[in-house]
Amino acid sequence: MKFKEKLYKHNRVYAGRIMNFFSDTVILPNKKKGFREYAEHPGAVTVLPFVDRGKIVLVKQYRHPIKKITYELPAGKIDGKENLIKCIRRELIEETGFRAKKIRKMVSFHPTGAFSTEILHIFLARDLKPVRPSPDEDEFIESLVIPFDKALRWVRTGKIKDAKTIIGLLFYDKFEKKL
Repeated sequence: MKFKEKLYKHNRVYAGRIMNFFSDTVILPNKKKGFREYAEHPGAVTVLPFVDRGKIVLVKQYRHPIKKITYELPAGKIDGKENLIKCIRRELIEETGFRAKKIRKMVSFHPTGAFSTEILHIFLARDLKPVRPSPDEDEFIESLVIPFDKALRWVRTGKIKDAKTIIGLLFYDKFEKKL
């Protein structure tokens, strides 16, 4: 294939608790050497939870890298070889205090394929029942129940800037809403 690169030297720069960072040397299609820096990520899930036909749950939290409070769909990283549905169920309870009776996958995508191996899976959850939330020790989040249309307005006005949330909301609005 004329675009494929061949690994010449694999170099782990840093091994973290969540991600590893690499600086690899590759052989380019023109036979010259190139360098690729990237993060290895275990993957993550996010969920669009509907409390009823018109209302969804978002989480409000502070994100240190951007130094801002964000509004996002509940999400979390996959632990080891964890089943995606099990991960969604765990994250939904931890972050929102809801358990879903019905869960199904909508779409998967690579958020930043240029510098990360992460794949993110977006699910739809319905028939929610309240349970006790159990956020991680280092998570300080607030769940908000808002109308779906209001969340779409927040995307249009820039109040929601989180990519997975924008993709999840717009994907549902465009492809799933009519089902």
